[in-house]
Amino acid sequence: MRRFKALFFVGLMVFVVTLFAKSGEGETKPVRVALVKMPYVGERNVPDISRGPDYLEEGGIRKLLEQQGVQVKPTDTVALTAEEEKAYGSWNHLALASGDMGKIVAEERRSGYLPIGFLANCSGLLGMLSGLQHSGPTAKPLRVGMVFVDAHGDFNTPETTLSGMLGGMPVAIAAGQCLTRMRLKAGLQPAIPTRHIVEVCVRDTDPLEQELLDRSDIQQLTLEDVRTRSANLHREVKRLSDLTDVIYVHVDMDGLDPSEVPGHPLKVPGGPTSVELAAALTEMFQCEKVGAFGVASTPFDDRDKTGISRQAAYNLILGAVKGVQQRKSE
Repeated sequence: MRRFKALFFVGLMVFVVTLFAKSGEGETKPVRVALVKMPYVGERNVPDISRGPDYLEEGGIRKLLEQQGVQVKPTDTVALTAEEEKAYGSWNHLALASGDMGKIVAEERRSGYLPIGFLANCSGLLGMLSGLQHSGPTAKPLRVGMVFVDAHGDFNTPETTLSGMLGGMPVAIAAGQCLTRMRLKAGLQPAIPTRHIVEVCVRDTDPLEQELLDRSDIQQLTLEDVRTRSANLHREVKRLSDLTDVIYVHVDMDGLDPSEVPGHPLKVPGGPTSVELAAALTEMFQCEKVGAFGVASTPFDDRDKTGISRQAAYNLILGAVKGVQQRKSE
């Protein structure tokens, strides 16, 4: 047993060293990161605020990034103003918070930082997309693409959903399929064309949601594409790079293998491990136009008693940053 533990520790250290090994002959490119916490949930009959983003920050991710030479600025936290807090409705609060988040993300990216969102759930992608869309040098909106990693398509509308969860609709909202006022209040205008969206490892959809996906131009990548970092994956990132000005990569933690998110209420068999997905993220983030990363719905506190889910999220974040470090200097 002792020998096994020793070998395991050595293997883990080799993985960490390899993860951040310098690419090519030159020095790795300095990376500046801005952590942005989005705690607003948007679901009805539950508290407005989730502790998930705080939990994700508390485990030492800042130190891990700084140990790799990454410059990490003080964390931004989305918070409604006193006036916004008075507004009625959980969906409305989420829309307002998304608009506020968009302003933070836009400013951080204009300042040369890579925004990394710690998101209560997938609805946080509205603020990330809004921020990227308005992060250009002029008032003209940028063309935004999205790589969306999730066990679910999140392409439901109020008419197609079986659960009624807003968290199953954010991709559809971003694409202009429903809840237009929420999207506009979030500052996302125009909507994201479906041809600018790639979904990865989706394997659990509602019947009418699947019909909407089939009629859309959203492209799908599989578990095998992630595990092998296939030509399909590289082709889709290249296609988005050609079509858009900036790309957002989003991961819902339920997209992973259930063994790494045992406390997640919506886990689905058939996902990649965090190490497999981190390796794919590294290759995605080598693309210059990939401009932000978001991690959503990480199990926290009693749902993550061993810390395995938080560590899985850290693997993904470190994998994404490694890709930025490997970009060729101009």
